[in-house]
Amino acid sequence: MADLDDDELLEALGIEVTPAKAGSRTPREERIIAGFEDILRFFDAHKRAPQHGEGRDIFERLYAVRLDQLRKLPEAHALLAELDKPGLLSGAPATPGNVDALSEDALLAELGVSSDPTNQSDITVLRHVRSHAERQVAEEIADRTPCKDFDKFQPRFERAERELNGGVRKAIPFKGEASVEQGNFFIVGGQFAYVAEKDKEFPTSSGQPDARLRLIYGNGTESNLLMRSLQKALTKDGNGRRLSEPDAGPLFGPQFGDTAEPDDIETGTIYVLRSLSKHPFVSEHRMLIHKIGVTGSEVATRIADAENQATYLLAPVEIVAEYKLHNLNRTKMESVFHRLFGAVQLDLTIEDRFGKPVKPREWFVVPLHVIDEAVERIRDGSITQFVYDPQSARLTGDRQAPA
Repeated sequence: MADLDDDELLEALGIEVTPAKAGSRTPREERIIAGFEDILRFFDAHKRAPQHGEGRDIFERLYAVRLDQLRKLPEAHALLAELDKPGLLSGAPATPGNVDALSEDALLAELGVSSDPTNQSDITVLRHVRSHAERQVAEEIADRTPCKDFDKFQPRFERAERELNGGVRKAIPFKGEASVEQGNFFIVGGQFAYVAEKDKEFPTSSGQPDARLRLIYGNGTESNLLMRSLQKALTKDGNGRRLSEPDAGPLFGPQFGDTAEPDDIETGTIYVLRSLSKHPFVSEHRMLIHKIGVTGSEVATRIADAENQATYLLAPVEIVAEYKLHNLNRTKMESVFHRLFGAVQLDLTIEDRFGKPVKPREWFVVPLHVIDEAVERIRDGSITQFVYDPQSARLTGDRQAPA
């Protein structure tokens, strides 16, 4: 075979030789493409176009302005047509302005893209851009979605705010690597935030502990972010605060005796559960039927096997409220609730796993807000002066009212 030069060899192999285009994009076009790619990355992460609004992250607001200007720029539609698979440029601009009146530098400034000729080697650099780590924290904090079960958490926020205003809780400045635990309340970005869930901790690359959180905000949204992201946000926020646990002092005081008893708990939890049973009566009145109990251990551990226990109606349950209290006696505490809500105790008999009829105790047909008020009365020591009136569904100070 005769020696072939490179082009002849490629042709013999069936490979078409196309001269490379040199300088096919102007610096302006490259910068516009780079800016739109940031918007596409946002779309891929959030499954929606960036939006305006003071409550949104600064980067999302920046991308929203950029997208508005690109939509008004005929040149961008042709330039970005192949990239715009989601059809982001087809929407109407959400902000006013005449793009034709802007100079190139003004347009690029509006898009958030640097036009500094000394920086043309890095066309993707934006003005005012923080480090990747800082941006990741900001985006995680801002990546909020509506909390579908917020009604479950709203009473806790209302109670925490009352306790803060009444001096029962204190707002303490958040410092450095302070702990974050399930059940903690914080103030971040001017909003109350509640740690509803905390996954198992794991070490970061630097050896620091981290964990995924479910964080519920007082405005009815939630986010799924890392513990260290929350810690960083609280530390950088000059007004970031932790809410202290309620300082209730001894629960019952002298009227219950000062001598320690075998069933005393130094720090315990009153918990309220809601059944997920498919029993017809429970299903119909689910939002009113609650189990009230007291434990010195973790509530989640106590209910782990609920579907196999008759005391939990042989069905899964959800925790709708927890109240941390000090110096309480489990037996006496449960007796208080039975005295208070005995008239509305759930009258339901079910069969256990062995077919034996069982009538679970500690389940009451009473609204959650009444239970919440009862715990407040326990904390301030006035509970012995109140009874529950089923007709009006409220606590009353009249000792002659129906009990």
